Amino acid sequence: MNKLYSNKLIITVLVLPALGTFFFAVLGPILLSFYYGFTNYNALGRPVFIGLSNYAELLKDSVFWISLRNSLFLAAGFILIQHPLAMITAAILDRLGGKLEGLFRCVYFIPNVISVAVIAYLWRLVYEPNFGLLNTVIRALGGSGTINWLGRGNAIWSVLIVLIWHGFGWGMLIYYAGLKNISPELYEAAAIDGCTGRQAFWHITLPLMKPVIQVNVTLAVISAFKQMETVYLLTNGGPGNESQFLGNYLYKQAFNAFRYGYGNAISVVFILVCLGATGGLSRLFRDWDWTSETRSGRRLRNAGA
Repeated sequence: MNKLYSNKLIITVLVLPALGTFFFAVLGPILLSFYYGFTNYNALGRPVFIGLSNYAELLKDSVFWISLRNSLFLAAGFILIQHPLAMITAAILDRLGGKLEGLFRCVYFIPNVISVAVIAYLWRLVYEPNFGLLNTVIRALGGSGTINWLGRGNAIWSVLIVLIWHGFGWGMLIYYAGLKNISPELYEAAAIDGCTGRQAFWHITLPLMKPVIQVNVTLAVISAFKQMETVYLLTNGGPGNESQFLGNYLYKQAFNAFRYGYGNAISVVFILVCLGATGGLSRLFRDWDWTSETRSGRRLRNAGA
């Protein structure tokens, strides 16, 4: 077997299908996006090279900056709201055990296996201003119950709630899998030393979950920038462009306005932002010290100084 895998021809034959798939499905489209981003192309005729004109227009495009701001806002919502709740829920499920653990794990993950079209349709019914569930509950509690949840001033918040709710199951499941890989003996030893549940979470769970948190947060940021289907089906970026996101704005420019060159310029910016966010998060997690011992040592050194 070792002789077989040391044969360069065999290695090449085994690797080529994967490399070919990667090039045609990932690297090739990315390179084409970079190329078309420098052109004026409407899918009719040949692309016309216009240099940096698309990117210069992006800098002046107020809708682009609104969509970028909303994507960053959603990423912050994922990190600061969705993921803390997902980790706490995963920790509770991990301690719950028995049949209830499996039941609630499935219940929380159900939204992720439902079609995005169904999710959007159901939430449109919930937000419907006249007979929607949300306004009906408000009227039952004595309120006016006439709020247009997908109207001006409310649309962005309503979309954020749906997106955070819809992606909650994935985040929770990843944290749950990470928690299952932590040895129970660590918690038993901590309990013997008099460590409370809260102390065990801060000094054992969080440091050991650092790689899982890094992966989950990175995926959340990328997911926030590529949101398209739910936004398109709920508001299509409206009213006006109040709830516009990068993915949806790219789609509208490329396939509604037939500005493929401009749409590809947006996609290039999207790729660069995701790469920058991934690199920044990797450095942040690498430099961030999660261990209480080192933090204590740093405080002692500062005190001595």
